[in-house]
Amino acid sequence: MRCYVNRKITLVAILGISLGLSLSSCLETKTPKPKPVEISFKKDGKLSIHKSETDSLLQQIDIEIADTPYKRETGLMYRDQLGDQQGMLFIFDEAQYLAFYMKNTKISLDILYLNEEKIVVDIYENTTVMDETALPSKNIAKYVLEVNAGKVKEWGIEPGDYIRF
Repeated sequence: MRCYVNRKITLVAILGISLGLSLSSCLETKTPKPKPVEISFKKDGKLSIHKSETDSLLQQIDIEIADTPYKRETGLMYRDQLGDQQGMLFIFDEAQYLAFYMKNTKISLDILYLNEEKIVVDIYENTTVMDETALPSKNIAKYVLEVNAGKVKEWGIEPGDYIRF
């Protein structure tokens, strides 16, 4: 009889432990995935766009400046929006042939390449989001201005126009 009781106690103990473990696993809370951090616009200054023939002001916008390797590499990637009167100005150490692409960029842009004198030398309008195709400058550039798609046409910007910031 002693063996039978020990087996019964052992069986009850095993069942109790199993039940306890299964209940505790049901009560565990899953760690929620972290919410993506939204990257917001950081105003670093103002930029004005001027018509070359008349020196008239075409538009004035707030700009975020990308002047470090990391800022130039990431640019407007991962952003959900850019305000109508906002843009990003990329500043390079030296004038050179440049190429941008839309990798990880969720908003369509107009891209303006500008030379050392801050004159528009090349324009790409209405870029395709998330496209990794290179959009190279045809001329040497030191600055690149990115604004929302359609703004080049809306504001009447053409090669030869210039910026001040």
